[in-house]
Amino acid sequence: MNIFTRSQPAETDTRTRILNAAQRLFAQKGYNGTTTRDLAQAASVAEGTLFRHFANKKAILVELATEGWIEILTDLLTELSEMGSYQAVAQVMRRRMLNIHKNADLMRVCFLEAQFHPELRDRIQAEVISKMTDVAEAFFETAMERGIYRPMNPRLVAHVFLGMFAVAGFSQQTLLENDSSPKAMQEMAEGLADIFLHGVLAPPQNE
Repeated sequence: MNIFTRSQPAETDTRTRILNAAQRLFAQKGYNGTTTRDLAQAASVAEGTLFRHFANKKAILVELATEGWIEILTDLLTELSEMGSYQAVAQVMRRRMLNIHKNADLMRVCFLEAQFHPELRDRIQAEVISKMTDVAEAFFETAMERGIYRPMNPRLVAHVFLGMFAVAGFSQQTLLENDSSPKAMQEMAEGLADIFLHGVLAPPQNE
C-alpha cells in the first residue's frame, strides 16, 4: 500500500502519482539508479511537469521518506497508545511487522536511503523522530508512574523501543526469510517483546 493513495484533491493528483512512482522506483532501482526521466515515465507525466512540482530528484526523495517516516511512526505510536496493557508489546510488534511486509517498498526507501543522504537524515531526525520519541517517552513515563515498568530514564526506554522497531523493519531482509510465515513473524515479535520487557539475564537462582 502506498502512503499517498488516500483521497486527494484533483490539483494534487499529479504530485501524488510522482511520489507513488518514486516510492516504487527508489525501492527497486535505488535513488542513484533512478533518473528523473524514469520517474516521469512511471508517473505518466512530462519531465517538465515533474520539475514544476519538485525542484529536483532529491526533493522528491526528501518528501517521500519524510512522509513515510511520519506514517510509519504515527501508526506505531497509535497502536502503542491503544494497547490493552503495557505488556502487550508483542501484539504491537506483530502487527507492525505484518504491515512492514505489506509496505516493503516504503520501508526500503525510508530505512536505506536515509543512511546515504545527510540532509534527509537530519530532516527526519528533526521533524519526525525527535517528536515521536517525545510521545513514546510520555507513554513509558506513565507506565513507570503506575508501577508497571521499573523506574529508569523514560527517554532512554523510548529510544530502545523505537530502535527495536527499526530492527523489525529490517527483519524481512536480515532476521527472517523473505517468504516468512505469519507464525515466524509472531515468534520474532514475541522474542523482541520478551527481550524488551525482561532483558536477557536469567532470573537469580534460589540458593
